[in-house]
Amino acid sequence: MAKEYETVIGLEVHVELATKTKIFCGCSTAFGGAPNTHTCPVCTGMPGSLPVLNKQVVEYAMAVGLATNCNITQNCKFDRKNYFYPDNPQNYQISQLYLPICRDGHVDIKTESGVKKAVRIHEIHMEEDAGKLVHDEWEDASLVDYNRSGVPLIEIVSEPDMRSAEEVIAYLEKLRQTIQYLGASDCKLQEGSMRADVNLSVREVGTEKFGTRTEMKNLNSFRAIQHAIEGEKNRQIDLIEEGKEVVQETRRWDDTKAESYPMRSKEDAQDYRYFPDPDLVPIHISDEWIERVKAAQPEMAPEKKIRYKEEFDLPEYDIGIITGTKQMADIFEETTAICGNPKKVSNWLMGETLRLMKETGTDPEDLSFSPKHLADLIAMVDKKEINSSVAKEVFEKIFAEDIDPVAYVDEHGLKTVNDEGALRKTIEEIVAANPQSVADYKGGKEKAIGFLVGQTMKAMKGKADPGSVNEILREVLAQQ
Repeated sequence: MAKEYETVIGLEVHVELATKTKIFCGCSTAFGGAPNTHTCPVCTGMPGSLPVLNKQVVEYAMAVGLATNCNITQNCKFDRKNYFYPDNPQNYQISQLYLPICRDGHVDIKTESGVKKAVRIHEIHMEEDAGKLVHDEWEDASLVDYNRSGVPLIEIVSEPDMRSAEEVIAYLEKLRQTIQYLGASDCKLQEGSMRADVNLSVREVGTEKFGTRTEMKNLNSFRAIQHAIEGEKNRQIDLIEEGKEVVQETRRWDDTKAESYPMRSKEDAQDYRYFPDPDLVPIHISDEWIERVKAAQPEMAPEKKIRYKEEFDLPEYDIGIITGTKQMADIFEETTAICGNPKKVSNWLMGETLRLMKETGTDPEDLSFSPKHLADLIAMVDKKEINSSVAKEVFEKIFAEDIDPVAYVDEHGLKTVNDEGALRKTIEEIVAANPQSVADYKGGKEKAIGFLVGQTMKAMKGKADPGSVNEILREVLAQQ
């Protein structure tokens, strides 16, 4: 009988914090600058330079810890983790081993297939990011960009509580949503501001002892994480079935080739020769400071869901999508506050916004149109100043360029023609020019009126109100 195996997964999630400056110096953390332009003696590890802790880093770490049910370590400190890589300018990383800022938390998840569980968080610690190696295949050389060196990170270390790729994705999505709502990071995987290392082992179902784990790096999308988990699980099972040993090591996942390969044997804590950082004083976090951070926590997605149902009576599905990201929820609330019509705002977000996001590959956090412009568009439709097809055309411009819809409609002459006399005259001409459609309508073919409406809208260059066209057309046909 074939053996059954269980996957055991724990994650180390690195999140770049949304501070304007680095963790120990005043250099910019902005993404995408020219190589080595956001640097100074501190973040390039020059001899004699001294680090000064950025207070905002501590507050963001506390906020994430409180939102993930952690205990805050009120007396914590920094340690030096020694390792020698070319992207690590001091040859050590300032991190926290002995007294991490947050401990013993949990995140409640629910997977798409309905599994509910609490994933425990072992710790959250603060640290600095390393630089970035840029490999030049033409020159057969590697270059180092230290812009990222010293960018503040928190590392969220889970317990090995996840058993499938589906649970991992649910956990990561919940973490990302929580951190984005806090404003602590944009969590853009493609820009590296959220990165996950996957610790994975397999064991026979019913066994309590863990198997030998490997750690997989280089995972910068949920899709890559899912593929890597499936690939590594199958690789380990094949080794066990062949009577071979799984080696504890760090592996790099190549999503293009859909395979992983070993980078180095996995180090233990003693290999890094940790010791307290002599240049940084311990941090004391008072009860009052914790209370201040708690009081500043925003309304999170679960509370928003309850409020949206009670206050706006929207469908559950719509509420789930809108509260799924902070940016979408902010647009919804601000637009609703201006126009006072939550259902119409929801319809525009669920309809045209989602359609255009899909067509353009836009992530919710990258939506950049102004709530006022969407509210103005809704108001123009309500006042029958433009019809729905014109509104969709204008919204595409709002979505792409955030144009002012009122000015755009005026400039392009898109306002609905409300001159009933001119509309009636056009309809009479259309009816006279299409005797067959008139006869079909008189003979009981209701669809024939659709053709006549279409012809009228065409003649009016789309600037008539379809409801008025329908109404006047039926009046004219009744007189035939």
